[in-house]
Amino acid sequence: MPKNTKKKKDKAADFSKAKLKLGKGKQTPTNAVDTSFKARSIALPSQTIAHNVERGVPTTKRKLTLDDLVSHLKHYSAGVRKDAIIGLRELFENHPDVIVSSLSTTLSSCARIIGDEDASVRKMLLSFLGWLLPRVPHDVLVPHTSILLLFTTSAQTHIFPEIRIDATRFLDLFLEIFPEVVVEGWVDGHAGHGRRVLEGYLGVLSAGTAYGEGGDTGPVQATSTASVVLSPASKLVILSSLANFLSRAMSSKDPMRFATNAEDVSAQLRPTSTWYMTSAFASVSAFEAFDASIQPRAFLGATASRKWREEADDMYGEDFPGHFAFAANVHEESWSLSSLSHLEAVLVSAQSDDAGTSSGLKAESAYVSHLARTLLPTLVATFLDCAPTVFAPGTPPSETELQTVLAVARLARCLYGEMTLDNNDKSRSTPYDDLSSLLGHMAPYFPFTVHLSPTARRDLKNEQALQDINLIFCELTSMLMLKTSKEAQGASGTRHSAKDATHSKQASRVLESLSQRVSDYTVQLLRGESPGRPDGQSLGPKPITPATYMSLLPTIWALVNSPGGDFAEHVAEACIAHGTRAGSMSAVKRHTIDFIGRLILLETASEYRGFFHPMRHHTLVQNLREWLLHLPKTLWELGSSNTSASETILRTVLRLHQQRAQLADSEVMSQIRARLVPYFRISHPARGEIAGPFTKLPSSPIRTLVLDVAASLGASGEEDALDGAVLGVVDEQEQQYWVSVRRALQSS
Repeated sequence: MPKNTKKKKDKAADFSKAKLKLGKGKQTPTNAVDTSFKARSIALPSQTIAHNVERGVPTTKRKLTLDDLVSHLKHYSAGVRKDAIIGLRELFENHPDVIVSSLSTTLSSCARIIGDEDASVRKMLLSFLGWLLPRVPHDVLVPHTSILLLFTTSAQTHIFPEIRIDATRFLDLFLEIFPEVVVEGWVDGHAGHGRRVLEGYLGVLSAGTAYGEGGDTGPVQATSTASVVLSPASKLVILSSLANFLSRAMSSKDPMRFATNAEDVSAQLRPTSTWYMTSAFASVSAFEAFDASIQPRAFLGATASRKWREEADDMYGEDFPGHFAFAANVHEESWSLSSLSHLEAVLVSAQSDDAGTSSGLKAESAYVSHLARTLLPTLVATFLDCAPTVFAPGTPPSETELQTVLAVARLARCLYGEMTLDNNDKSRSTPYDDLSSLLGHMAPYFPFTVHLSPTARRDLKNEQALQDINLIFCELTSMLMLKTSKEAQGASGTRHSAKDATHSKQASRVLESLSQRVSDYTVQLLRGESPGRPDGQSLGPKPITPATYMSLLPTIWALVNSPGGDFAEHVAEACIAHGTRAGSMSAVKRHTIDFIGRLILLETASEYRGFFHPMRHHTLVQNLREWLLHLPKTLWELGSSNTSASETILRTVLRLHQQRAQLADSEVMSQIRARLVPYFRISHPARGEIAGPFTKLPSSPIRTLVLDVAASLGASGEEDALDGAVLGVVDEQEQQYWVSVRRALQSS
């Protein structure tokens, strides 16, 4: 029954008429067709039909101009932004002449996506900037670096950790191309982005700010990113970048102090670093005068020099660079007050500049001291996390963890290497205590090596990293030894409390143990052995590279200048033997001559206060004399190939003779003089007289230096074979100079 009622209602509904209501329009029939339409615009940014390209405007293969690519960098799609970066490189590769003209627009647009949320876009941008920036002249690039650093430091504090890590990679790139801009203002923070960059590093490492609430001694404040836990790979990126930043920031005092083995080629052309000897002299100026006496002319700056003449002449005329306003009018009875006031103002200004420089160095040293104290827990914790795995016997180390240990060592060298610059400040014992604590954690693994099976495959990269860690450990140990030597020099007549004396004895015992192990490693390295390798795995003598040798010099000096210990003479003998054994054409030869020559000349310096005195050791005296006698042969073999090494040899011999060094007595000098004859002329049994390497030297002051040395060695004697050899190869002008110098020396 209900079903029939429903069917009747449905049939009635088909023929019912809808009632119209007041205010309602007529309803549309159900079978009506809707003919309305809407129009929408279609965006075609990459199609040529969208716009007309002007003729002569550089474009990509897709007909995109620079303006198009810049607009695509702001697109919401990550794929479009990535393609825009690829298009920029394509455009600049095909049209390199537009790089400089469009640099401002390009860098401004690229800087805004340094913190892009898409990882592929950031990676592509890093690759593009790594290709573009080295092709831009440095003076053109510097004005545009501010905006790059502004967005990079902003990305260092981004909410996403992966963006902060990539910002660090951008900083690594900038440190390679314009490091002076990146580190500017890293201490004072008044100018440049250096302070913001450093605080960004500390924030990512959860190390807090450089200064706490209490100033230089207050607690460290945690930053907003202190809760972030970094992966091992990410921590390696941050630590390595921070080490690069600090080494660049601190290398202004001594560029070679933080040199790495990657700089071997440039290390051959640089002066030998000698900063570690400063504390052995009564004053810095005394050391600088001593150091300059043997330094080759090429490393002393563009200082003008002229040959000595018997009579003054007016050959320079008005071009003479000197100006002597007060001495020009010798007939004045007195100088006026106004003229003297100007001189006084100049002197006061110079003194204020020196005072400002000194205060600036102290402020920087204090900042570095607190920074080292801030980073110490991070360095210790990171090393203790990685070391047991890296140096476990029988297993190959993880490259990430090994490089992390190396980054920790590099950071420690940057931070604690600065402390020895101010040896007279006794209030800074805490950094040395911190350094001693860090070395105490590292010492059980020294020498750092990996014990693998004899059949295991060698990894040269890992071996180089291990050697670098060993060298840095030796250098850090030498920092403590240099401090101990400095304290021993001024310890006479001073009294210490019982507590300080006990602490000093304990520290001395620990340092003596470290020094003995470091000396053994140093001697093995100088002999060309492989320190730390098990028996049967030695690969034979290995030559030392220039960068390795210069990194080892502070350790060698600290060991030979140590006030106590039996290793000083042992290390000195190994160093001299290595300097004698090194080939004349090897890249390290000049640095060995620089260092050993200074060791011999130390006894002639009146303001030398160190503990190394070779004349007290008979064996050292014999070794040093043999080293001196091999210099003429080295000079002959060098010829004209390495003038800086030749000049170092000549200056060493000349200074030893002039200052009457005990090692260079008359017998040694006469033998050197006799061995210099082949340098000028050789008597061959079949070919007769042959000109020596002297004739191949370029026309430069070094030829005059050779004549000075030869004339000085025989100043008091009669003419001999050396005189005949010299007169047989020199030209007329050099012959006149030779005769005049010989006459002047013999008459004096």
